[in-house]
Amino acid sequence: MMRSSSLLRKLLMSAAAAAPLLSPEAQAQPAPPAEDLGEVVITGIPYGVTRRATTLAVDVLDQETLSTAPPGTLGDVLNGLPGVRSTAFGAGASRPVIRGMAGPRVLVLSNGVGLIDASGLSPDHQVAADPGDASRIEVLRGPSTLAYGGTAIGGVVNVIDNRIASERPVDGLEGGLSVQSTSVDAGWSTSADLSAAFGPFVVSLEGQRREAGDYAIPRPAESRRQVEAEGETLETLQGGELENSFSNLSVYGGGLSWIGPEGFVGLSIRHTDADYGVPGHEAHHDPDADAALVTIGLEQTRYDLRGEWGLSVGPFERIRFSGGYADYEHTEFEGDEAGTQFRSDGWEGRAELIQRPVDGWRGAFGIQALRRDLDAIGDEAYVPQTRISEAGIYTLQRLDSGRFGLEGGLRYDSRHLESLAGARDFQNVSASLGLFYRPTRAWFVGLSLASNGRAPTEAELFADGPHAATRSFEIGSADLGSERATSVEGTLHLDLGSVTADLHLYHARYDGFIDLAPTGAEEDGLPVLSYVQTDATFSGFEAQVAWRVWDAGERRTFSLETTADSVRATTDLGPPARIPPWSINVRGVLEFDAWTGRIDLREVGEQDLAGAFELPTDGYTTLNAFVSWAPDPDRGLRLYAEARNLNDAEIREHASFLKDLAPSPGRNIRLGVNYRF
Repeated sequence: MMRSSSLLRKLLMSAAAAAPLLSPEAQAQPAPPAEDLGEVVITGIPYGVTRRATTLAVDVLDQETLSTAPPGTLGDVLNGLPGVRSTAFGAGASRPVIRGMAGPRVLVLSNGVGLIDASGLSPDHQVAADPGDASRIEVLRGPSTLAYGGTAIGGVVNVIDNRIASERPVDGLEGGLSVQSTSVDAGWSTSADLSAAFGPFVVSLEGQRREAGDYAIPRPAESRRQVEAEGETLETLQGGELENSFSNLSVYGGGLSWIGPEGFVGLSIRHTDADYGVPGHEAHHDPDADAALVTIGLEQTRYDLRGEWGLSVGPFERIRFSGGYADYEHTEFEGDEAGTQFRSDGWEGRAELIQRPVDGWRGAFGIQALRRDLDAIGDEAYVPQTRISEAGIYTLQRLDSGRFGLEGGLRYDSRHLESLAGARDFQNVSASLGLFYRPTRAWFVGLSLASNGRAPTEAELFADGPHAATRSFEIGSADLGSERATSVEGTLHLDLGSVTADLHLYHARYDGFIDLAPTGAEEDGLPVLSYVQTDATFSGFEAQVAWRVWDAGERRTFSLETTADSVRATTDLGPPARIPPWSINVRGVLEFDAWTGRIDLREVGEQDLAGAFELPTDGYTTLNAFVSWAPDPDRGLRLYAEARNLNDAEIREHASFLKDLAPSPGRNIRLGVNYRF
């Protein structure tokens, strides 16, 4: 009852922030054209639609936002977007969690092509795509996009860079330099990029280096709930440094593009080196023994081909293609001794034919294929050597009459997995249909239906061994069938000039939901968990409201912004594990000539609907403040400073396997400078 009243109070706060929507002054604001209500979305919409003119739930982080983003892994940088959380597996390895979905249900892309790494296999594996060298990140929530197959059943994150230039740089030369420092981990980072045109050719170079030590935490590493569950009491409330939470990263690469009158084509190469500690990883060992600290060293070299060209063949006006090959390896060290190695190499390619617009009708046809070899060697190689082959064909279509419209897609997938433990083949058909209506140019109302199939992963089918990251002995099931999600989602976009709003309500039913269930047995001192199939439902909402309270012309504004989200999930076996609780963010943003100031208040609720082998998680409140000085927001010098977690709150993300052993960093002062020319 107390939890319900608290949630009601938070929702009332959101409603209060949205009250300007009802005022006559707000309703009288002139409305922009329906197709000019936001940035054009690239991911999952080959023919390009603005984010406020589609039923998809989309968030975009542009170059200006990313230029002052904190250094960190992908999950941590995206954490706090509506419906998005982080697996928070220390400073070195964090993946995004979208609407309670993580791992193999959230697809992370690099320029529209898969990463070909091992990050989806285990939460302690780093994502081989870093926000520090991105020019744009697009996040699609939910299964409505069909361009990427079953792995995108929970959502898509596309990390986009400029290594392969599609346009000539301004005045033939452009670039930038960025430097940051952080107090919580005595860390620093630097990055640089340069693009130069030589006739029709554009050469791009970029690199970044990041080093951070063990970060400070406001409370002891073990949570109060964990200590009490062990029948003990906290000896102190003082924090310190989280042991083995350091993280180092080096990325460098370059590209060459040829740009002509009808399009472009280019090649790029990128090399990533990382080493980081895995806090709490040694806890699965004998507590009476001296457990060596576990660290991971990662290397990946990746080659990409990408291009787009105009053509006139039947109903098509353009062809777009991309492909990537990667050689990935990481080694888990226990002290100085090399332990388990994971290797992944392979390729993925995609080609799309874009239709010529005809009376509001646009569309595209595409094919996608991949081949990846995964191998693990060592005591914790719980997944056997596996070769994965996939192929898919799809179409996406949209008809927009101005007031009414529909959009949808159809995709056929084939997936083959072959390992030492056996072989399986899967075929899935996925489809989506969305209807939308604009009562006026300012309002967009949509309803979408989707049915998506996902084939099991190599771990879900063939796992058989200890998995230290999840502190369990995992056993796959070679008899698993495909997982199918049937979802319905309502969408509302509103733009009244000084007031904008977005609302998404969704409900998804999973038939054959693949989950890890306890068997009651023990192996190697670890609880045995087996992959099983059950039925599940996920329901929730995401809301965003922004009100420009004061507007005295260009770069003289003050705005109030509110976001809120919540997801509830159940299965026939009980609550699934690691489902994030509700959250509410309230932000004030002031722009005054060259100055920008921002204050954020974020509250995350308690999660007491715990799954098997997990404890409830306390809620938390954080306060952040940011200020920057930039005479020209697009070019020139920018200085900025930020205080994160100013109130030094104890932050434990319920979506994290390490939530009771490794809290998030405490108070952090971040200083930075970047320069673009």
